[in-house]
Amino acid sequence: MKKSCVKLIDAFLDHLQEQGASPKTIRTYRNILSCFENHVTESGGDINNVTRRDVTLYIHDMEGSGRKPTTINNHFACISSFLRFQGKGALVEGIRRPEVRRIQHIAPKSLGRNERNRILREVERDGNLRNIAIVYMLLYTGLRVSELVALDQEDVTMGERSGNVLVREGKGSVSRSVPLPVEAHFHLRRYMEERKEKGTLDLPPLFLSNYQKRISERSVQHMLTKYGIHPHMLRHTYGRELVANGIDIATVAELMGHADINVTRRYAKPTERELEEAVSKVFG
Repeated sequence: MKKSCVKLIDAFLDHLQEQGASPKTIRTYRNILSCFENHVTESGGDINNVTRRDVTLYIHDMEGSGRKPTTINNHFACISSFLRFQGKGALVEGIRRPEVRRIQHIAPKSLGRNERNRILREVERDGNLRNIAIVYMLLYTGLRVSELVALDQEDVTMGERSGNVLVREGKGSVSRSVPLPVEAHFHLRRYMEERKEKGTLDLPPLFLSNYQKRISERSVQHMLTKYGIHPHMLRHTYGRELVANGIDIATVAELMGHADINVTRRYAKPTERELEEAVSKVFG
């Protein structure tokens, strides 16, 4: 990448940082703009003088390579923001992008009681205390994986039976406090006792990798796929259970770190299974 390109992109990313963008967002935007710059250069263009055709070609080639509509739209949003920063926002007005299919009338995919119990049985049967603690933490606190792996030991307050988790690196760089229920507390304490026996309590991260470093998001995601689940399914289950048990939407939004309460309202919508049961009840 040319020095002038690097300076322009760095200036944009510095601007985002000043506006409060999270480190993860900065990394994502840097990667996207690097891909876009390479594409523009290979097409004979210049990132310092981007044209409307540069953007449309990039979107077209992403579609042609089978990229998901959500991914394409995320790239477009980044490029649009980059161009607006330069005062060239008009270049992207009206550019066609693939439509993202959204289903608004049902709640996000969450785990039923039997499915939840199966996963907990399987992870406990495998006997890895760290993995057990991670699954219970995700299920009983609703943390995002990025928030979980960023936790240090000092962020968790452990009482006799329950505790509290301070999320410092929440989405949008907003911190919040989340209660640590009895079940999650029990399994986290077992993991910390194991770390004490291994002599690793002096390392700040709450969860360590097999190499005694802070565990990565990818490692957690890979571990969960062994049990047939995606991290967000555990988070959605947490939100769904809170709403189903009568917790008001504003409180759920605070616990889950939602800046927009409309995102939280999804959990009040019926699930696919509930819709099917409703129809079966009437038409049998």
